[in-house]
Amino acid sequence: MKERIQKVLANAGVDSRRNIEEMILQGRITVNDRVARRMPVMVDPEVDKIEVDGEPVKLKNPKVARRVYILMNKPKGVYCTNVAQGVQKRAIDLLPPDFPFRVYPVARLDAESRGLLLLTNDGELTNQLTHPRYGIAKTYLAEVDGYMEQEDIDKLNKGIWLADKAGHGSASLPGRVKIINRGREASTLEITIREGRNRQVRPMLAELGHKVKRLTRVRMGRLTLQGVGPGKWRFLMPQEVKDLQKEARRAAATVEMHGKPKQGA
Repeated sequence: MKERIQKVLANAGVDSRRNIEEMILQGRITVNDRVARRMPVMVDPEVDKIEVDGEPVKLKNPKVARRVYILMNKPKGVYCTNVAQGVQKRAIDLLPPDFPFRVYPVARLDAESRGLLLLTNDGELTNQLTHPRYGIAKTYLAEVDGYMEQEDIDKLNKGIWLADKAGHGSASLPGRVKIINRGREASTLEITIREGRNRQVRPMLAELGHKVKRLTRVRMGRLTLQGVGPGKWRFLMPQEVKDLQKEARRAAATVEMHGKPKQGA
C-alpha cells in the first residue's frame, strides 16, 4: 500500500517529516533510481527502492519496529543533522559506534547552542513535537549582551515578528520570559516557548538588538538535564515517554479547540 514518503522515511528513522520534505526539494531522495523533486511522493515500502544521499534506506529492518527515545546534553559545536558536511561532529556521533538504531534529532538546536536534545525514530511523535503551530513547552537560558529593558521583555512575552526565507514572516506566539539577572554589559533570561519553529530564540532576541552569547535548552516538557552532563545521553524511562506523548497530544488538541496553544511550563 502506498504512503507518503515523509511518513515512511520518518518511521524508518531517517529524519523528521519536515526535514524529509526539505530533502525532497533539494533533490537528495531517489525512488526507484529517479530523483523525487516534487510533492506529494507516494511510495510502497514493501516494493519501492528509496535512497537518501545515495544511501539505500532499509525499510524492512526489524529493529526499526522498536521505538527509541534518547535525551542528550548537546555540547557546543555539535550539529543536529544526520548528514555530515566535511568534518562536522553530529549529535548521533556521540552515540556508541555500534548503536543498533537509526535515530534523528527532534526540535533541533543550532551548532552554537547547547543543552537538552531529544533523539528518536518515532515519526508520529516527532511530527507532533515539531509542528509549526504547536508543541510542548521548551525552556532556554539565554545570556545576551547589554541591559535587557522591561520594554523588550514585554515584547518577547507578546510575540516578535520574524521574517522567513521567502521574505515574508509571522509573529511568534507569546512566550514567557523571566529575568535571572541583568547588568549594563550582559543579561541572563529564562525563556519558555511552545512553537515548533527551529532556531527561534536567537532571531527573536536579535530583533530586539541583543546578541546571544550563550544559549542552553534546559527543559522540554517535563524533561530536564538533571544527571546528564555535556556530551552524555540516556534512554528515556517508559513513564517519561508516556508523559511526552501525552503533552504532545494535549498541545495538538488545544490548537484544534482554540486555534493556538496556551503558554506555560
